[in-house]
Amino acid sequence: MAAVDLARAHAQAVLRVRGIARAAAALPAAIAVVLLAGRFTGRIGAPGAADAAGWDAVRWAVCAVAALTLLVAGLTSRALRRAVPPSTPAVPLERAEAPELYRLIDELADRLDVPAPSAVALTPDCDSWLEDLPTGGPHRLRPAAEPPAPVLVIGSPFLWWMRAGELRALLAPVVAGTAASADPEIAAARRFLRSLDACLDSGATGLGGATLAAPPRPPRRGPAVLADRITRRIVRRLLGACRGHSAELERSVASWASEQARTVDYGLRIAAQEQVGLAYAGWDRLLTRVALPAWRLGRHPAHLNAGVVAALTELSRRDRLADGYGSRLGDRPACDLLEQPGTVDRAVSRLAADLFFGRPAAGGWHELEWADYPAEVVDAGWRANAASLQTALDRLAPQSRPGAPTLTRLLGRLAEGDGELLAAALAAQLARTTAPAPLLEPDRSGRDLLVDHVTAMVCCAAVDTAGGAPGLDWLDGPVLLLGEVRRTDLAGPVAQAIEQGQDGPLRAWLDAADVRLEKPVRL
Repeated sequence: MAAVDLARAHAQAVLRVRGIARAAAALPAAIAVVLLAGRFTGRIGAPGAADAAGWDAVRWAVCAVAALTLLVAGLTSRALRRAVPPSTPAVPLERAEAPELYRLIDELADRLDVPAPSAVALTPDCDSWLEDLPTGGPHRLRPAAEPPAPVLVIGSPFLWWMRAGELRALLAPVVAGTAASADPEIAAARRFLRSLDACLDSGATGLGGATLAAPPRPPRRGPAVLADRITRRIVRRLLGACRGHSAELERSVASWASEQARTVDYGLRIAAQEQVGLAYAGWDRLLTRVALPAWRLGRHPAHLNAGVVAALTELSRRDRLADGYGSRLGDRPACDLLEQPGTVDRAVSRLAADLFFGRPAAGGWHELEWADYPAEVVDAGWRANAASLQTALDRLAPQSRPGAPTLTRLLGRLAEGDGELLAAALAAQLARTTAPAPLLEPDRSGRDLLVDHVTAMVCCAAVDTAGGAPGLDWLDGPVLLLGEVRRTDLAGPVAQAIEQGQDGPLRAWLDAADVRLEKPVRL
């Protein structure tokens, strides 16, 4: 059990840093007390002695240093007590909502001979970890009281994509970590580190998982600014002294938990780890390609986790490298361990919208079922993009009067080589009217935006005049259907028209699809 001893050694090193800091704060006061006691007892610098004046000067200097040190220590201690550690965005899952899941976890903890987690929560992320509960003072060591068991936070995509046996194997090393959380020294060291991190608003140390930062403090002025700077400098020094031990502590705890979990479903865990990578890829693609267009319109899909299953099933159908994954779907899914998977999926999906996108600009969120996605997101998104493109065209028009929203007008401007001007006008317009989702999408160039908006206008024209229909692809998001066939050959002609001013290929595509160029697009 070398990992156990190593984890405790690093926890003790962190606590020694805390102890040294406390001793350093108390040392000047202790020296001042000795000097004052010596003065009153007549043993150090007694009145009338030849060295009395010198000792009086020393006493005054030491008392001043002690008072200043105690003031700084008090401010630092106050800041640590008031610091709010970052909270994990998760949906609490009560035992009554998932009795079978709790039973699986309790049996797992019993087999590992570790304390069972105190509760279970779900987070819209492809990760699982233990979240320690806050207790009393954030940096106090209370050896008489046993630390409370942590909360087990499970990534929701795992419950919907993993089979029940795979989830059990995957959670074994995570649940095994409760043994470390029950160790008083490790728990005290972690609380101290979390309070230091929270004091600097830098997130939790070594706990993993997504976090939400504490609310920003109001700006300070006057002496409070100086006190805040001094406090933050001391906290940074303490964090610097603990940083290496903190990292090694968590590494040792992970090794400890891994050793404990080796006897539980070890072979199945290796196969389950392959599903982790697949789930992460499918979840990321679903959020960026499918959920994000809906979020931009103020709609939040109500069943994202069910959607990731559809996306990964589609991937297993298309990708030869994913052969065999589809056969797993005959086994019992882990979401069957929940009493009402649909209700839980709704709560997690709403949290994902708030976490990854934020609040919509106006009107609040509107829940969206997947059956309504083509009409409420795909078609509505194309119309909104076509309207934005039409506004940009009007800004570049030599006349002040707006022109008709036709493909003839758009292709004419692109054929004249105005693609760069149109892209710049569109990018400037969108920068003023839309807010990006920084957690999901990188900065996009004006050219990329123009490609999307021209494609949207073409799709609108195909729907209006050629019998096209909006559709949903689980891996690629909004798609155009012509004759119930997904069209994937539009990107090349659009790019040529924008980048090179060659609208011939795009006109040929439109002609083959029987799209009427002169008819105004319905915005």
